[in-house]
Amino acid sequence: MKTGGQLIVDALEANGTDRIYCVPGESYLAVLDALHDSPIRTIVCRQEGGAAMMADCHGRLTGKPGICFVTRGPGATNASAGIHIAMQDSVPVILFIGQVASHAKQREAFQEVDYVRFFGEIAKWVVEIDDASRIPEFVTRAFAVATSGRPGPVVVSLPEDMLTSLAEAPAAQHYTRVETSPGEAELDRLEALLNAAKRPVAILGGTRWDANAVQEMQRIAEAWSLPVGCSFRRQMLFDHLHPNYAGDVGIGINPKLATAIKNADLVLLIGGRMGEMPSSDYTLLKSPYPDQTLVHVHADAGELGRVYRPTLAINASPSAFVRSFARRKGPAAPNWADETRRLHAAYLDWSTPPETGPGPVQMGPIMNYLETVLPDDAILTNGAGNYATWVHRFHRSRRFATQAAPTSGSMGYGTPAAVAAKELFPDRDVIAFAGDGCFLMNGQEFATAVQYNLPIVVIVVNNGIYGTIRMHQEREYPGRVVATDLKNPDFAALARAYGGHGETVDKTADFAPAFERARASGKPSIVEIKLDPEAITPTRTMTQIRDKT
Repeated sequence: MKTGGQLIVDALEANGTDRIYCVPGESYLAVLDALHDSPIRTIVCRQEGGAAMMADCHGRLTGKPGICFVTRGPGATNASAGIHIAMQDSVPVILFIGQVASHAKQREAFQEVDYVRFFGEIAKWVVEIDDASRIPEFVTRAFAVATSGRPGPVVVSLPEDMLTSLAEAPAAQHYTRVETSPGEAELDRLEALLNAAKRPVAILGGTRWDANAVQEMQRIAEAWSLPVGCSFRRQMLFDHLHPNYAGDVGIGINPKLATAIKNADLVLLIGGRMGEMPSSDYTLLKSPYPDQTLVHVHADAGELGRVYRPTLAINASPSAFVRSFARRKGPAAPNWADETRRLHAAYLDWSTPPETGPGPVQMGPIMNYLETVLPDDAILTNGAGNYATWVHRFHRSRRFATQAAPTSGSMGYGTPAAVAAKELFPDRDVIAFAGDGCFLMNGQEFATAVQYNLPIVVIVVNNGIYGTIRMHQEREYPGRVVATDLKNPDFAALARAYGGHGETVDKTADFAPAFERARASGKPSIVEIKLDPEAITPTRTMTQIRDKT
């Protein structure tokens, strides 16, 4: 006989869990007690949203479910931000929530929430375990659901009395992730469509990729001379300096790449859903009937035909698809090879940052410097805001599992994601980018980095405003500024107060030595960049946007 808490931990161990992210709560004390004697590493966080985002980063970089534990009510609702990210980004996460005791349910008891109703729209599956003897069954199923088809978050509610009850249960067994592979007939048709095409483009996105799949895709691109774009915040799926790389298909897309996609006669979409952001509000590919011949490859049959009606739908995971299609031989000299070279040249030009701009700090030279000093396996994380344009447009990604950023556009993601990334890969450089508004949404997780001696470097781009909203505000309602100015702390001093290292950059020349001191400190560090709010985008100032010039 074991307690429900012990059975939960046993099931986690059986399913390969090596670490969890949590904020402790009295509603799941029985689980915490069982973790005391478990080899599972427990990372205690400062807010449930940060813990859930760490679990998301874990799932994003490893393909294995990130595990998060939070308490009932406010704990669960705080965590919902991370669950929404995992859902929109197709990332495997399992959120365990301590629930009120069974006798108190349906009475609006202290911190009671109906989690099936609350999380129903933003999770793949939500379940409450009432019988401790069924814990192995439900936990293993949670792992399977989170990883199969289109991956996503699963929420498991754990009544407090169930966790302390004693039960006999069969030993949990490791989950089986369902693999989907293409059929030979589908590959034959794809080969015929490509051979008949004159202007094909491949777009990579989604999850269920791995390093081997990325290499296989590179070989396919070479064999078929295909231009390859990466969907919004999926840039780690293709080497940006490979001659077949055409650029990222996201917010602020290179106009030359956008034109190429619109004019393509065949689009091979692998793994992605091509939602609102990568499709430029459904203009690159029109919904539901694209102008282009669309071949859509996706691991979840429910996504095929959901938004676009493809000419050819292939129900396969990206990794299984590229393994199979890599065996097909491309034409010796396809007529689109010159266009592939032109698109790569256009990408190199587009991703070269400007050297000048308003104010004493220039982000262009800073990005150039980072490109020269960061190793290819450095992991870059960020949340949302105009500052992220500098990362997405000008950082040339080289390797898989080097990017963690929410396609859902959630602020506050970069710092907790960096903590999780450094925990997973302690020997790699981990750099978080955040705006001043973005950092303060989950900046308290810097304390987690200090607690666990995780020397991340957080680059806070401080322009004193909610930049993206101000940009839209000035464009739509020029000069009528409301609710977008910010009064910020001294971020470098804040880093030192937490026990980390802090630097302030007031002019461009200050950045390189500040960054090197931060890396050499061996501590979690914040490098604050004082950016002029006029430098709202790499190519247009706030004044130009306001005056519509």
